[in-house]
Amino acid sequence: MQIGMIGLGRMGGAMVQKICAADIHVVGFDADAQSVDALVNVAGFDGAYSLDSMLNAMPAPRVVWIMLPAGRDTHSILEELRFKLTPGDLVVNGANQLYKTSVLEAETFRECGISLIDAGVAGGVHGEAHGYCIMLGGEAVAVKRIERVLNGLAPAANQWLHCGPSGAGHYAKMIHNGIEYGLMQAYAEGFSLLSAKREFDLDLAAIAENWRHGSVVRSWLLDLTADFLKRDRALDGVAPVVPDSGEGRWAAQEAIELSVPAPVLSAALNSRFVSQGEDEYSAKLLAMMRKGFGGHAVVVTENK
Repeated sequence: MQIGMIGLGRMGGAMVQKICAADIHVVGFDADAQSVDALVNVAGFDGAYSLDSMLNAMPAPRVVWIMLPAGRDTHSILEELRFKLTPGDLVVNGANQLYKTSVLEAETFRECGISLIDAGVAGGVHGEAHGYCIMLGGEAVAVKRIERVLNGLAPAANQWLHCGPSGAGHYAKMIHNGIEYGLMQAYAEGFSLLSAKREFDLDLAAIAENWRHGSVVRSWLLDLTADFLKRDRALDGVAPVVPDSGEGRWAAQEAIELSVPAPVLSAALNSRFVSQGEDEYSAKLLAMMRKGFGGHAVVVTENK
């Protein structure tokens, strides 16, 4: 089997290595030539330095997976692919994109005879080691075509989910990330309270490690928190700035549109809005956890 991968950054590059390890040939393209060069020694990978050269290296019908940031970059590539691909080809959009946009794009591609699958991909920079949680939207026959790729990326065979029609994969990922906002906020506030009880001189790293075993609040987020606190208890190396990448905002808007109460998700989103410039322990911990999942925290170069 062969697949084209567009976007070879931290996540896309890691996915390429897992796909190649599953004995699937990957032709990869990235606008940054260095990202292509970084994978040249991976068995089963061939690099391409333009979109055209990637497509020309793949016999039809082709499967192309996009792992680019949501927004302009993904939209531009999709537009280009719509005119350069041929009927029978298949595209997987792995960007975190508003599901309503995915529904419209799928219809546009369908009119051209091209299948478009929306894929919510969770796991971040740790997915290469542990496997990715993948949520898919689109036609069942199209999802069946990439089953071998999905099994190569998932934690185990068939541990991925076809959620429903076009848009369903990105919708599930949107809600997933909204829940993640709430979990991160709860941990951040809890550890902020522990930090504030100075007369007890609590060892936050030890408490986090204790909670990882047998507690009902154990989770992968807690694992990341415990590991980070062992190295930087005061979080001096993290600025209290927590951006929102869109999914939490979309989830909160969806709650409003459906008249479904979602106070935790909304409050977590608002906490990110107010974190700009606020020197609070909880904001620092939120930034740290986001960094642990492949986001970008702002590193402080000097103490104020």
